[in-house]
Amino acid sequence: MKTCEYAGPAFGDPRSHPWRGTKGSAGSRYYDFTASPERIRSSLEDFRPWAHYPAIQAFYGLLERLNHVGSVLESNDSAFEAPHGNDSRAAGEANECSGRVMVLFRALSRNTTEDDIPRLKDELHGALAALDPDFQSGVVGTTLVPVRYLLLPERNGQQLGTQLMISFWAWGSTEADSMKNLGRVLQNLTEALSTLGALSSARS
Repeated sequence: MKTCEYAGPAFGDPRSHPWRGTKGSAGSRYYDFTASPERIRSSLEDFRPWAHYPAIQAFYGLLERLNHVGSVLESNDSAFEAPHGNDSRAAGEANECSGRVMVLFRALSRNTTEDDIPRLKDELHGALAALDPDFQSGVVGTTLVPVRYLLLPERNGQQLGTQLMISFWAWGSTEADSMKNLGRVLQNLTEALSTLGALSSARS
């Protein structure tokens, strides 16, 4: 499966974890899905209108695996941009949909080292490259995002670290086709992250 290093939006000041509200959506709020997994299928406002598509159910399944009690990873934030006309040059199909999910280590101090999040990123690219090599209608991108971990001690920069932003895109000739291809992207991403969760657990 195709992957890329994605520059993403401009990140100036570090994001926070946990976060409270956003500039663009005052009603948005952080939920700890490790403590309240039942909220995964009810609280993500970008995804709810499209939940009749299997791809969105696949995304919920991905979050449930990331935030499962046995996982060393968890998710922080996610977003979805519904199918719309494709105005990019990344693919020739008429329709595009996209989204993202932020991933971090549950042991917060691991997100503040120089190695753990960058290694997770590199291993994700490697795992995805081995999956579904003939698939051309979707791509996964990664971005390292600066984060301030508010639950860590506030001294000597101990709160400063990173998260892995995983962005994904899918294309198709119709809305239904783009959502079908999104499901394929998310299936591959779930398989890759499940493998990496096991690798990361062995190191921790």
